[in-house]
Amino acid sequence: MDGTLAAEAAAEARRPLTYPFADRPALQPGEVCEVAPGVFRLRLALPFTLDHINVWALKDGEAWTVVDTGLNMPATIAAWEAALSGPLAGRPVARVVATHMHPDHIGLAGWFTRRFDCSLHMTRLEYLMCRVLVADTGPAPQAAIDFYRAAGWGEAQLETYRERFGGFSRGVQPLPDAFHRLEDGGRLTIDGAQWRVVVGCGHSPEHACLLREADGVFISGDQVLPRISSNVSVWPTEPEADPLGDWLASIAKLQREVPAGVLVLPSHGEPFYGLHDRLQDLARHHERTLERLLRSLSEPKRVVQLFGALFARPIGDDLVGMATGEAMAHLNYLKRRGLADAEPQPGAATLWRAKA
Repeated sequence: MDGTLAAEAAAEARRPLTYPFADRPALQPGEVCEVAPGVFRLRLALPFTLDHINVWALKDGEAWTVVDTGLNMPATIAAWEAALSGPLAGRPVARVVATHMHPDHIGLAGWFTRRFDCSLHMTRLEYLMCRVLVADTGPAPQAAIDFYRAAGWGEAQLETYRERFGGFSRGVQPLPDAFHRLEDGGRLTIDGAQWRVVVGCGHSPEHACLLREADGVFISGDQVLPRISSNVSVWPTEPEADPLGDWLASIAKLQREVPAGVLVLPSHGEPFYGLHDRLQDLARHHERTLERLLRSLSEPKRVVQLFGALFARPIGDDLVGMATGEAMAHLNYLKRRGLADAEPQPGAATLWRAKA
């Protein structure tokens, strides 16, 4: 899921972004809005704190290419059916592009491919990771229990995790057995125009953004959001991962490879101008977070004791998993660079401290 934990990043922004459609009424289910020639926005509801996702219908001859699909819910299917039969003029869907494998982005990809006998396009790591997570329905693995216990979770939190494990699959319809691979630097031809694939990492393993270079339209997915910082987390399946390092490298890559003046079409929030300013704000936000974290680590602490240094609001049980993942991402980043270290405690939570 997308991060709602770092909303303070918006308050830290120094240069205002420009929102060209801010004066338009909010889209209702089944409505669409053309945001660039042949590019239509739909806004689909999500049952989370982050309550919507933007998905895109791209005119493709006498059909549509759909970019991201929304979560697998009856209301989402109903919204798509209303849009397809109404403002999208009853044209078929020729292909589905998934920016990445999170359920709010890929939840109905299988529904589309079966409904329209069309193809799924995404990067290899995202497709394979999604297949693994959909199949992983439980019971909760011991490695995950050990991971969260080492972070400082209590027994009640661990029991809730056991009970909820396997929820990923409920948000995703079965994927097709074959897909078309998107690769960094590759191109999709849609309605005669070239869209270049720009891969970013950190929020997910191999996130595909799409750039229409002819007129500077950039579908950023969750790789760049205007008002929140996307969740960047370590998960129990790869406890030594460095997603924050990947994320910061991807910020630098986007600044190099995507022009500053593009119209950014994010998955959450409003389309905006000001890509490079936003990328710089995101990089500064994480730099300040790492500085606060290092100061907090002057004395040894458990992961759950670091939430106050990382987040601008209290963390309840509904967000403790995401908060733990983000905290671990920052800690692993510091550890990889020789700035912090972990001290496992037999029978107790691991202690982290700054290195002298």
